[in-house]
Amino acid sequence: MAAPAPDPQPASGPVRDTSPGPGPVRDTSPGPVRETNPSPGRDTSPAPDADARPGTDADMDTPPGPDPLTVPSMSAGPDFVLRPWEMSDLPLIREAAQDPYIPLITTVPSRYSDRAAEEFVRRQWDRAATGAGYPFAIVRSRDRRPVGAIGLWLRELPEGRASIGYWMVPSGRGQGVTRAALRTVTGWALRDLGVPRLQLFIEPWNTASARIAVDVGYRHEGLLRGWQQVGDERRDMAVYGLLNSDGPVDGRAVASN
Repeated sequence: MAAPAPDPQPASGPVRDTSPGPGPVRDTSPGPVRETNPSPGRDTSPAPDADARPGTDADMDTPPGPDPLTVPSMSAGPDFVLRPWEMSDLPLIREAAQDPYIPLITTVPSRYSDRAAEEFVRRQWDRAATGAGYPFAIVRSRDRRPVGAIGLWLRELPEGRASIGYWMVPSGRGQGVTRAALRTVTGWALRDLGVPRLQLFIEPWNTASARIAVDVGYRHEGLLRGWQQVGDERRDMAVYGLLNSDGPVDGRAVASN
């Protein structure tokens, strides 16, 4: 899996993921934000200041923030669906919290509680509401069971690039879901959103995730030494990139024009 943002409460120390399937791919989404308890689609922007009028200093000194994003539902092949996070996804967070690696490099709580899991879901809603990115739950079609997460993060979009992070719980590994989810989000970001560059950050030992990234079309571009704090040590990260002008993804041209 591609590695998500550091957990504010990491486990006792870094552990290698020895379970089958790819490990998490680093998620460069923002860390925890102030909880506003939003519902999907709810406008959480503050009420307008009665003293602020068009053309006043208040308008000129306060640049507009990113627009809220609507997280779509998308098919990831015949067996999986990507959709917005729901409060019904708490069992997925419970399983992810028990993984030795996922809580180290994501904001999944290292010690599960219903309250911590609910806060995790609200953070995903907030990330869309504040324009930080598109967080998806990965759901198996046949039984509607969530098995993982993938996110498209837009913090560096003004510079023409975005990043993708993902993780998969053990019960979802070995079914081709990671490849299907990454291919779906990659194609959507390049073709429909027109993102010029996508990038992944993967630990060098994580050969399963590296192989999936290359299969989807990403190119290994180099090693970033000491790039990521994981547990109590700095870790190297290999960077993989894909340009809108590169070759086709899933048999279709990536560019929208």
